[in-house]
Amino acid sequence: MTTSPSDASPARALTPALVLGVLGVVYGDIGTSPLYALRAALLHFTDGGLERWEILGILSLIIWALILTVTVKYVVFILRADNRGEGGILALMALAQRNVESPRARWYIALVGIIGACLFFGDGIITPAISVLSAVEGLKVVDDTFEKAVIPIAVVILVALFLVQFRGTGSIGKVFGPICAAWFFVLGLLGLIEIVIHPSVLAALSPHYAVQFCLEYRLAAFIAFGSVVLAVTGAEALYADMGHFGRVPIRWAWLWLVLPALVLNYLGQGALLLSTPAALENPFYLLAPEWFRLPLVFLATAATIIASQAMISGAYTIARQCVQLGFIPRLEVCHTSETEEGQIYMPQVNTLLLIGVLILVFAFHTSDNLAAAYGIAVTGTFVCTSILAMVVFRRQFGWALPLVVGVFGPLLLIDLLFFASNVLKIPQGGYVPLVLGAALFAMMTTWHRGRELLFARFRQDGLPLKSFIARLPQSRTIRVPGIAVFMTSQADFLPGALLHNLKHNKVLHERVLFVTVTNEGIPTVPAERRREVEELSPNIHRVFLRYGFQESPNIPKELEALKEVGIPYEPMQTSYFLGRETVVAAAVPKMSRWRQWLFTIMSRNAVPATEFFRIPSDRVVELGVRVAI
Repeated sequence: MTTSPSDASPARALTPALVLGVLGVVYGDIGTSPLYALRAALLHFTDGGLERWEILGILSLIIWALILTVTVKYVVFILRADNRGEGGILALMALAQRNVESPRARWYIALVGIIGACLFFGDGIITPAISVLSAVEGLKVVDDTFEKAVIPIAVVILVALFLVQFRGTGSIGKVFGPICAAWFFVLGLLGLIEIVIHPSVLAALSPHYAVQFCLEYRLAAFIAFGSVVLAVTGAEALYADMGHFGRVPIRWAWLWLVLPALVLNYLGQGALLLSTPAALENPFYLLAPEWFRLPLVFLATAATIIASQAMISGAYTIARQCVQLGFIPRLEVCHTSETEEGQIYMPQVNTLLLIGVLILVFAFHTSDNLAAAYGIAVTGTFVCTSILAMVVFRRQFGWALPLVVGVFGPLLLIDLLFFASNVLKIPQGGYVPLVLGAALFAMMTTWHRGRELLFARFRQDGLPLKSFIARLPQSRTIRVPGIAVFMTSQADFLPGALLHNLKHNKVLHERVLFVTVTNEGIPTVPAERRREVEELSPNIHRVFLRYGFQESPNIPKELEALKEVGIPYEPMQTSYFLGRETVVAAAVPKMSRWRQWLFTIMSRNAVPATEFFRIPSDRVVELGVRVAI
């Protein structure tokens, strides 16, 4: 097993502050699963009362799902596959594409990554709804009179959570870790107390009960898998947030803090149900003594807010990666920290998430109803991650094919069983992430295809840049003082904006910069590779700017740095020329009519290049052009 040196992530010292940060960001989602996972799984078998071996069987399935899916798959193996220190489904996709030469194979890998990203957004909408609802529902255990207040309180909490997103997570991030540390301590302690009273529940640690349960129930056990998987929701965050903390703190926190706390709590809930089957009403809250239930509701609500915050921040990160990789139009990106590049706020994404979350709360009313919608998004992402990991470990790390199949084959089979089980819940709510994912998939593939056709049309109709430069000395073009920056996606062709400027204004600036921004399949581009400058003619240069999928372009800042290579740049003497394309249908369209309509709508609603590239709006000249595709 070998790791490419170029992809090795720097080791980080294991400090208490780092571990607290991991608890607050990485494990917020999976840490709130005990609120609903065991109860949702056991509800399938309540007819005629719960038998002891049924409780132990479900417990064993949950515990071994945590061991196999989270510990073995993610903690042991997937965390090894970092893309220069970064993780997440799109980082894994870019890593898988790196060693694949076939364009068709690269596109298939991209499709898997797109599907995983679409399902991740579905997860990002469902997580805040189900987490906050499940926490607030604890009020019904405290007093039945709170039942009608659950939805209004949940809505107030969710709206407040999304409204404060523009402030960034930095100011409140410091309290996330201690709250989650207290949460996991309470989880473990409540479970341990009940285990001491009823130690026979420890038998569930044996996989024998999981196997016996599956053999006895077969189809019913397969159906129950759809609820068992709720115990491992949030596992993807271990990998997605690797770039923030490094693999060592994430592994350490899971093995020594989070996993023991979760196992103790699930065993404690099982012990309570073995002695008091009626506790199935809400085994998590009934695990606590009556005097502690109201404080536990407040602590659980805080924990679910943190879990929701982690998913919201993750949605921002994935959305920015999609923009940088060319799968969705430009979106507004607000940086909420002057020192941390990863702390961003995306208003459009935030608004869409809030609308989606509120629709789910009002449509499903309870966390039990939402559980059906939750599982299919999570398991779909699991499947995509396993497929991409097989490619990475085979092509990037050089594992033998039998080893790849032997390690990831069983893990992929488990993921497929979980996913297939959740497919059965489509009528009960599983359609939500599928509909959302299908819509996002159509948008991403349409945008990607439309941009390809647009660039192909530019190359077909454009004038080669070298031809223009060669004829420039013989032309009678008037040169005027100042610097003209022409943004172009096709570095070898003359920008349409320049052609229009010459046609209408009949002048060319004294200094000209052709700037092309490219996005690479790595998180960040090293400073020494950021800029590449080529002199085409006296005072005319071609500039390549490279960015990773975790970075946001800043064109004026990069052009300022050209002084280091002897190219004078004066911001107040600079004009930026941009082309604004209006897409129209060609005589023989290359996209279906509905895709053309969708691409046009997306183009019109994309964030202007001035905002995305951070170009001063008072220095911009836009020239329109009609493009037929």
